[in-house]
Amino acid sequence: MTLTTRLTAAVLCGAVVAASVPATASARPARGSLLDVVPVSTMDTNQLVTYLGDHALDASRVRFAVDAKRITYRTVDAFGKPTTASALIALPRNGDRTPRQATWLHGTTGYRGSVASVADGNDRAATYLFAAAGYLTTAPDYLGLGTGPGHHPYVDAPSTVTASVDALRATREFAARRGLRPDPRVMITGHSQGGHAAMALGRALHRGADPRLEVGALAPIGGPFKPSLLVARAMNDEIANGVAYMAYWTVAWNRLHHLYEDPAEAFRDPSVEALFDGDHRNEDIFRHLPATMAELLTESYLERVKHPTGVLRAKLREADGYCDWRPAVPVTIYSSAGDRDTLLETSAHCDQRLKRHHARSTLVDLGADVNHGRAAKLALPRILADFDRS
Repeated sequence: MTLTTRLTAAVLCGAVVAASVPATASARPARGSLLDVVPVSTMDTNQLVTYLGDHALDASRVRFAVDAKRITYRTVDAFGKPTTASALIALPRNGDRTPRQATWLHGTTGYRGSVASVADGNDRAATYLFAAAGYLTTAPDYLGLGTGPGHHPYVDAPSTVTASVDALRATREFAARRGLRPDPRVMITGHSQGGHAAMALGRALHRGADPRLEVGALAPIGGPFKPSLLVARAMNDEIANGVAYMAYWTVAWNRLHHLYEDPAEAFRDPSVEALFDGDHRNEDIFRHLPATMAELLTESYLERVKHPTGVLRAKLREADGYCDWRPAVPVTIYSSAGDRDTLLETSAHCDQRLKRHHARSTLVDLGADVNHGRAAKLALPRILADFDRS
């Protein structure tokens, strides 16, 4: 539920090509099978040092040139129906036939064209940071973003997990075509919405989602680890960008869980729903939203969210539970007292839940002067150093 850096970072958008969904009556397509590979960029080490510096990332661990590709692969949607999704793969040019793997899970965006596989920006830079240090790195776009069809099921961990596992499967197929045998351990990190996704993906791999993949390390950054708390705070206008998060969440969860019949039941301006079709740029979404929750939601719907019952209550409890397990590897959670979007409190909740399950968990507070967006810039070099030691 987190709009990475206020859904604001300027993006240089590539063409977004709608992917068709192949299907046959006789056979279900294999999830994670690779459908298409499109070159994105190639950078040598000098270019990478400059590029990462331009994105305020520490480039001291750049060791290898990087080839980046956009892949399209088979997966399933939030209802289990066949669909396609896209991802960015960044491959280090180091001659390693058994490369280590990392995955970067991005934060909230309402615009399909702002993800790493189609746009230059912070998420692409994070992906290159790991690849330049020697990791075969996968950055899933999630469902309905990038070149994927349909709408994005925002903060729906189960479908984020299936798309991300299938992206890693497609990466293995891509690597096999090049004669590579990637290390089965996956170093998992992500920011904001991607922090929550990192814990969900880690739990899925820990529980055997794919026998060829296992958790190598876990290091989420500023994740909304207790969505029910953030929703409650947002209802009182107590988190930064809460109106945007809640508008997106309301639309997306209605598509999943049928929370209202007509947008006029939820929104004072029913046209808000159309903003979250994946084709509106983030800055345009913000421009059309009101300043407060009372201006966004109808009085009856506002009260319903403040006091959730039924499916809404059940799904919020489910979303709160992705730190309720015991990883086999240490977990380092990065957050900051200055984060007014996802709050240090929710990261502390995740740390406490993990420790209750006897996990090895460490919470790192990056400081009261560090906001939500800056947290990732500061955490990423530390995470990379930890991955190298894992």
